[in-house]
Amino acid sequence: MYQRAMSAPSTSAQPRLSATILLLRDNTELEVLMVARHYQIDFASGALVFPGGKANPEDADPNWDGFIDGSASGEQRTAQIAAIREAFEESGLLMARPRSARGVRNALVGAETAQAMAPMRAQVDRREVNFLDLIKAHDLVLALDVLIHFGHWITPEIMPKRFDTHFYLAPAPANQIASHDGRETTDAVWLNPQKALEMEASGQATIIFPTRMNLKKLMPAKTLETARARFEGMPVVTVLPMAGKAEDGTPCLHIPEEAGYGQTVEPLDRIRA
Repeated sequence: MYQRAMSAPSTSAQPRLSATILLLRDNTELEVLMVARHYQIDFASGALVFPGGKANPEDADPNWDGFIDGSASGEQRTAQIAAIREAFEESGLLMARPRSARGVRNALVGAETAQAMAPMRAQVDRREVNFLDLIKAHDLVLALDVLIHFGHWITPEIMPKRFDTHFYLAPAPANQIASHDGRETTDAVWLNPQKALEMEASGQATIIFPTRMNLKKLMPAKTLETARARFEGMPVVTVLPMAGKAEDGTPCLHIPEEAGYGQTVEPLDRIRA
C-alpha cells in the first residue's frame, strides 16, 4: 500500500521501462481485454489489469530491424515490442503479419498461426526462447503500426518498486482467441470499460489506480473507430502521481489535469498495490 511506503525511509528506486496494451474489439458495445493477475504475484495480485509487464533487454535488440512494421524508434520502439510480446505471453493474441504480406495496416495473422505459436508462450515468458527468434522462425513481422500511444504513467517516488509504463490501444486481432496463461494470469475476460469500473465500485473486482484511470479515459469511445479517431495523434502527458493532501487535509495523490483523466486527486485509502 502507498500508506506504508510513505512512512518507509528509503531512497527512490529507478523506474523500469514497462508496457501495457488495451486490446479492443467491437461486440454489442466496445470491449477491452483484461486479465486477472495471479494471487501469488507480488505486484497487483488478484487485480484485473490489461496485459503488460516489464521490458526485457531483448526488446531493445537492434536485430529487430527488418522484423517490425512501424516508424517508432528508441524507447517507444522498445516499449511497443514489449507490449506485443507481453500480450502474446499473457493472452495468446499475436499482433504480427507475414513478412510476405508486410505493410502498415495490412491484415494480421489469423487463429491458425497464433495457435501454432501458443505452446511457446511460457518459454518466451521465462526467456528460454527469444521472442525475436520465434518471430523469425515463423517468418513474421511485429505490427507496431497498429499501436496507439494512449498513456504514460510513472510509479510515485514513494514506492519501493517503480515502473515507467507506456499504455497503448490496439484492435484485437480478428479471429484469434484470447486465453490466460495460467502462470501470471488466471483469467482473461472482455469487458466494457464502464462495466469494469462498476465491478470495481461494487467490490466484484480489484482494479489498481492507473488501470482504473485509463478505463475512465477510454469510456467516451463507444466503438473501435471512435477510439482510433479520438486518441490517434492525441498528445500523451506523463503522469507521475505526487503525494500530498486534499483540500480537507486527507492524504492523497495528485495527477496533472492536462493528462485528460477527468480527475486530479485520488485519496490514498483507495490505492491498492
